[in-house]
Amino acid sequence: MTTLTLQTPDDWHLHFRDGDMLQETVAATARCFQRAIVMPNLVTPVTNREQAMQYRQRIMDARPAGSRFQPLMTLYLTDATTADDIREAKRAGIPAAKLYPAGATTHSHAAVSALDRLASLFEVMSEEDMLLLIHGEVTDSDIDIFDREKIFTDHHLSAIAENFPKLKIVFEHITTKDAAEFVAESANHVAATITPQHLLLNRNDLLVGGVHPHNYCLPVLKRNIHQQALREAVASGSHKFFLGTDSAPHEKHNKESACGCAGCYSARSAIELYAQVFEELGCLDKLEGFASHYGADFYGLPRNGGSITLTRQEWQVPNEITLPNGHSIVPFFAGKVLQWKLTHTSMD
Repeated sequence: MTTLTLQTPDDWHLHFRDGDMLQETVAATARCFQRAIVMPNLVTPVTNREQAMQYRQRIMDARPAGSRFQPLMTLYLTDATTADDIREAKRAGIPAAKLYPAGATTHSHAAVSALDRLASLFEVMSEEDMLLLIHGEVTDSDIDIFDREKIFTDHHLSAIAENFPKLKIVFEHITTKDAAEFVAESANHVAATITPQHLLLNRNDLLVGGVHPHNYCLPVLKRNIHQQALREAVASGSHKFFLGTDSAPHEKHNKESACGCAGCYSARSAIELYAQVFEELGCLDKLEGFASHYGADFYGLPRNGGSITLTRQEWQVPNEITLPNGHSIVPFFAGKVLQWKLTHTSMD
C-alpha cells in the first residue's frame, strides 16, 4: 500500500493555547482536521458562554486563508459553575464541558475541588445533552502518580457513569489497561480518546537515560503493559475509542526549565503518527473509523465530507518550530522519521 485515503478526520481533544501561539497551533490542526474539541484551560479559564465565544473568534481569526476548520468549544467546570451556565453554553452551540480535578494538569488550579458537588450539574447536562469530558485522575498527595487514573476510575468515574446513564462521558486521554477495560465494558454512554504519545511511548521513554522533558505529559506515560492495552484497544476497531491528540504546546524554555511543563505538541504530525501506530499493529483499515467516524457519532454530529490522503513517504519531524514571538516549540517526535505523510486534502 502506497497511499491511504480517509474521510476527513477530527481531533476530539486538543489545546490551542492563546495569543500569538494561535497562528501556529490553529494552522497545524487545520491542515488535516475538519473540527476539534478545544480545551478551556487558559490562564483565565473559559468558564461561561461569553468567554467561550470570544475565544472561538480568536481561533477563527487565526485560521489560514480559505480554511473551513471549525473549533468546537468547551466549558471549564468549577465549583462555581451553575445550571444556567450549562444551559446558556448549550444554546450557544457548545457541545461539552470539561471536568478537571483541581491540580491535575496545566492551569487546573481553578477546577473542581469536590466531585460530589457536581451531581446537580450532571443532571442538567444530561437534560441538555451536553457531553462531560473528564481528565480522570485523583490528585491526593498520598497517591502515587502512576496510580491516579486507576483510583479515579474505581472511586469516581464508575459511580458517575452508573448514576447518570443518560450523560455522555468521554474519558479523555486514557493511559492504563484499567481505563481501557472500564470503557470497553461500560454502557454505550461512555467512550474514550487516546493520544499518539500514549500509543507510541511508555514510561521508559520518559525516564531511561535521563528525563526527556518533551515526552512529559499528564496523565504521565505508564509502563509498557498499559501502552500495549491501549494499542489493543485501537486495533480492536471498537467504536468506543477515538482520536484525541491532547496536543499541548509549551515553549521550549518552559518545557526544559527546572519545573517543566506537561504536554506534547503533536499537531504538526498527528495523523501521520497515528498512521504509524496502526500500520505497526497491522490494522490500517481501522484508522478511518478511529479518526473520522466514531468521535462524530458519539458526539451526535454528522461525519465530515471530503477526504485526506496520506502517501508512504519518509519525512522528518522538525527539530523545533519558531513562533511569532521568536521563541520555539519542540514538537512531539522531533527529529524522528515517519513513514506516512499527508499529501492531499479535500474538505467539504
